[in-house]
Amino acid sequence: MKFFALLSLAGIFLTLATAHATPEDKQFETTAKSYIEQYVQRNPEEATSLGDHRFDAHLTDYSPDAFAKARAAAREAREQLGQIDRTKLTGSNKVDAQILEDAIDYELFQLEELKDWESNPLVYNESLANSLYLLVARDFAPAKERIANLRARLEAIPAVIVQAKANLQSPPEIDTQVAIDQTQGAISLVRDGLAPLLEQAPELKEEIAPLQEKTAAALANYKTWLEKDLLPRSTGDFRLGAEKFRKKLHFALASDIPMEEVMTRAQADLKATQAAIYETALPFYKKYFPNADEATLADKQKVTAAVLDHLANRHPDNDTIVDYSKKVAGEATAFVRQKNFVSVPDEPLDVIVMPEFKRGAGIAYCDSPGPLEKNGKTFFAIEPTPNDWSEARKESFFQEYNNYMVHDLVVHEAMPGHYLQLVHSNQFKAPTLVRAMFQSGSMIEGWAVYMEQMMAEQGFGGPEVKIEQLKMRLRVIVNAIIDQSIHAGKMTEKEAIDLMEKEGFQQEGEAVAKWKRARISSAQLSTYFVGISEWLDLRTRAQAKTGKDFDAKKFNDEALSYGSPPVKYIRELMGL
Repeated sequence: MKFFALLSLAGIFLTLATAHATPEDKQFETTAKSYIEQYVQRNPEEATSLGDHRFDAHLTDYSPDAFAKARAAAREAREQLGQIDRTKLTGSNKVDAQILEDAIDYELFQLEELKDWESNPLVYNESLANSLYLLVARDFAPAKERIANLRARLEAIPAVIVQAKANLQSPPEIDTQVAIDQTQGAISLVRDGLAPLLEQAPELKEEIAPLQEKTAAALANYKTWLEKDLLPRSTGDFRLGAEKFRKKLHFALASDIPMEEVMTRAQADLKATQAAIYETALPFYKKYFPNADEATLADKQKVTAAVLDHLANRHPDNDTIVDYSKKVAGEATAFVRQKNFVSVPDEPLDVIVMPEFKRGAGIAYCDSPGPLEKNGKTFFAIEPTPNDWSEARKESFFQEYNNYMVHDLVVHEAMPGHYLQLVHSNQFKAPTLVRAMFQSGSMIEGWAVYMEQMMAEQGFGGPEVKIEQLKMRLRVIVNAIIDQSIHAGKMTEKEAIDLMEKEGFQQEGEAVAKWKRARISSAQLSTYFVGISEWLDLRTRAQAKTGKDFDAKKFNDEALSYGSPPVKYIRELMGL
């Protein structure tokens, strides 16, 4: 069967015929591999990101027939999965069957209820830009081979544009606005961003040039269509609505914590963290303002805000933030090695300026190689401020991302956050790719926030970074509140901005950017808070079980050894 091609490529499947494998194991593995095979064929860009390069010459088919086939395949796999006696599964299959069930149910929810391809032009950016970037960014095959696939994808882009124009109806205005900006980034990528790959094969560079210009022209035409045709009819509601948000949140979190409890916990944690940041800020305030009276010292809001404003004066800018982040990443790596509370990988990490076509959704991201990728490096990308921002807003943004906050950002995105965790995750071995493909966002984001706290507890960067870590924790909490309040409620822009600035001490530039992000990324902003809550609960359980013998490195390494499943399954696997 065709799906066994994945087995030879992956090199991470365990031998199927083991002494303890049951008929149910084989039934599950057959179902899982069949579903994954058709999934990666339908989503070739995801296959490329995963490190499965059999479909590098293809782009996603967004036709009605393709979506109908996807629904039928998902329903068939769901039926097959339901016929398996899960009590007889062994090893990693026990957990992976539950993960696969959720993944199929989420795909069906997307196909039958969300239908983002009709209401969100950002869906198409994966094919129009990222599909090309994936072939350029990583040196996974000879240049000529990657250029051949690049050519095929460039030639396929106009067909995707035709499908996008046919599918899109009345998206939210914000989604179309971001799509316009990202399409301009795609044009720049096609015209200039392919050079690092094309220059490796000069004899092909001139040959590809006319196709580059033709594709760039098609994208420019698409951008004009977005501006002149789609934007005027982009009257859709950016709010997901309570019912759909509840369902999407369930899949995004993969947690047993219900929506209402997320809000209750977040509001309680907001007060507790505000008290903690005040206690940390008070000694600084007394130092900076030695003549303050007792009434002023007791004003928690004023004390905290004044100290954060003082620290914000030391900050990078668009020209220096990438180099400064590289420096901090080196310091963080040395610190983690010295403290020895988790095993540090040696795989390469590059700090880069965020590609233009990816901007508009967040200040930074970690782009880790897929679990099938060979010798892939990790990219820690940082977004510069938009060109159309005023100097005052840019200044405000970098006051938010001051020197001390950058320390916390580097911890989150790189060391020992996403970079470290995802390298560990890629080392997980199982009979199927279920756990590698369908990773838990709340587990991944929760680990990064957990590491922010652990690094601060260990003294990284001193008390100044501790204050910023607590401020970031406030942001994580506020993220969950505004995510739910916007998409399951009626929170206004003013209410969201006020909450971020007054309760979370965020600068105006960060708050404005987050309001934009919150509207285009329903359910994702809640993963940070729920993730850290679950990680801290996991650690508390382990400490209670082992008592004085608790070993942080042993705990962290074991928890990371299971890949990136939801934390509730890590708890189960660790017997906690």
